Amino acid sequence: LQEVQALSLQAAQLLLSRGAKAIVIACNTATSAAATLLRERYPAVPIIGTEPALKPAVERHPGGHILVMATEMTIHEEKFHHLQEQFETKARVDSIPCPGLMEFVERGIFQGKEVEDYLRAHLSPHLHPSVDAVVLGCTHYPFLRGAIRQVVGEKPEILDGAAGIARQTKRRLLEQALANPREAGGQVTFLNSLDDPAIFARCETLLAL
Repeated sequence: LQEVQALSLQAAQLLLSRGAKAIVIACNTATSAAATLLRERYPAVPIIGTEPALKPAVERHPGGHILVMATEMTIHEEKFHHLQEQFETKARVDSIPCPGLMEFVERGIFQGKEVEDYLRAHLSPHLHPSVDAVVLGCTHYPFLRGAIRQVVGEKPEILDGAAGIARQTKRRLLEQALANPREAGGQVTFLNSLDDPAIFARCETLLAL
């Protein structure tokens, strides 16, 4: 926990030193560990966190059966327990820890036997006909959506929180008069602590740049 908090503070300090006017913590684990700390440290800066898209899943499938895939740390965080408690009377929610799954994305493995074998081993015990939705509770997991669909079948809806995070970011920028009114395109800058060219190339591939 302390390591995640320290790394999150370092990242925020770097981004703000480069002129960032808002920060999105694009990680459920880092949000749980460090969002409150960052908001206390930088009260004037919009700090937008992420959380598994459990609320929209329950709204779309009231009384349904919902699986939440997430990292072990996210699932064990108090923040996730509170989130799950909010909806435990409105749907059946099963959380599935997926240790090592995000590393497939970081290694550039998005489909194929290795990742599908992993998914079957972790998801198959939970894949009952009653499952209505699968929530991707890590921001790495949407890149594995195709492989996840292969394993869970056609019935369950697969949800992630990306659109909600984008809407929240836009709303916060507008509220604080920080939105850029120009219509011209901007630019994307990648920063990585390893400074590894392969990582930058993978980021460009993942973001279709």
